Amino acid sequence: MTATENIDAPELEAPIDNEQEVLDEGEVAADYLEELLDIADLDGDIDIEIRGGRTYISIVTEDDDTSLDSLVGENGETLDALQELTRLAVLTATGERSRLILDIAGYRADRAEQLKKLAEDAIANARDTGEKVHLEPMSAYERKLVHDVIAEAGLHSESEGESTRRHIVVSVLDS
Repeated sequence: MTATENIDAPELEAPIDNEQEVLDEGEVAADYLEELLDIADLDGDIDIEIRGGRTYISIVTEDDDTSLDSLVGENGETLDALQELTRLAVLTATGERSRLILDIAGYRADRAEQLKKLAEDAIANARDTGEKVHLEPMSAYERKLVHDVIAEAGLHSESEGESTRRHIVVSVLDS
């Protein structure tokens, strides 16, 4: 892997071909998460949604209920770990790798809005100055969301750095 890539892990958005596999994946993940909530003595409703052949699972509570915040953690770190554990549970049960996305208490949805705003600010800055704009380090999934916004605006983005320092650099396309 090189230090600079145009787009991170194209398989992040690879849809599952078989609709039954998607349904099975969602059911296994929901069962795993229900058990986790029972063990932790937390209340939450699990919603499963299929978008573009990919499973999205949300654990939600009442608007003013903050009991699930501990499952999100600082900067979503606990949520990321739970997502990976859920993917492993699906792999163990089905024998198939999962690319499911887990959201708890709307954290990922809120973060997606923040990232869109961050990308729009970087786009404006790059257009105004003509210089490269370096963004904060973020996860592969978050970088994918930002790359999409930047590409849609007609600008160029690439990821630089390694591990936890991996970040996006935005620049105006050379004509």
